[in-house]
Amino acid sequence: MDVITVAVVRGGLVESRHRVHAVRLDAGGQVAEERGDRGLVTFMRSAAKPIQALLLVRSYDDLADEDVAIAAASHHARAEQVAAVRELLTRAGATEEDLECGAVDGSRLNHNCSGKHAGFLCVCAAQGWPFQDYRLPEHPLQQALLQEMAAAADVAAEEIPTGVDGCGVVTFGLSLENMAASFGRLARSELESAEWVTAAMKAHPALVEGPGSAATEIMQAVPGSVAKGGAEGVLCIGLEDGSALALKAEDGSSRGLLPAAGALLDLVDLRVGTIRSSRGEAVGEILVES
Repeated sequence: MDVITVAVVRGGLVESRHRVHAVRLDAGGQVAEERGDRGLVTFMRSAAKPIQALLLVRSYDDLADEDVAIAAASHHARAEQVAAVRELLTRAGATEEDLECGAVDGSRLNHNCSGKHAGFLCVCAAQGWPFQDYRLPEHPLQQALLQEMAAAADVAAEEIPTGVDGCGVVTFGLSLENMAASFGRLARSELESAEWVTAAMKAHPALVEGPGSAATEIMQAVPGSVAKGGAEGVLCIGLEDGSALALKAEDGSSRGLLPAAGALLDLVDLRVGTIRSSRGEAVGEILVES
């Protein structure tokens, strides 16, 4: 089938359109619906964080749900999110200076990936691996994460293209079908310790991203779901029944993802988004055309 087309409408005029490729797998991992190209290979970016967090929960048996949720998060640097990052750093015996994600507004804690990085430091501390250069592909942490991603997607590690993510760590290239498969296995708890990660995300969807973000909005709207977005227009969703979806906007914009996911999930309230002016007034819509 054709891609999902999401239109941005203001004053009755279509200003732009976003083309979204998507695939939905049933609980058995078979293709239930395809829009566009399910074989499209792209980098998973931050959508991989819940799977990367599996190493953290296997390393400690006394983590709070907030610790796990922030490790899987792309946060907005709200006070409670930064506080959760600090908790992980304390556990690792690390400091802000050990974070290799770079600074935002003068602080590495404010980087939206600082929770993931703090979780990485915790894994290094538990395994006796050095903190320095934990972001680099030759570090044992990144080698372990590559193997984890390969197992989740059921793809040989050597077949996964890799690149450098915006925060400096390794990012993984997968087809949309493989991305959806990995979230299906996560949702079905087929990956070791997956139940702990998904429970934490379900308990704290606002920590994982934040109000207005597609992943948070979906987790709040769909009971039992887990969702995570990634840069350049990626969104992965695992549902309580074990089915899963992966979406990718061709133009890299994330703003069409929530309406597209709403259409695929038959969620009327999410199919249409409101565009607001700086005064908070509704001035347009983002909606699925086809």
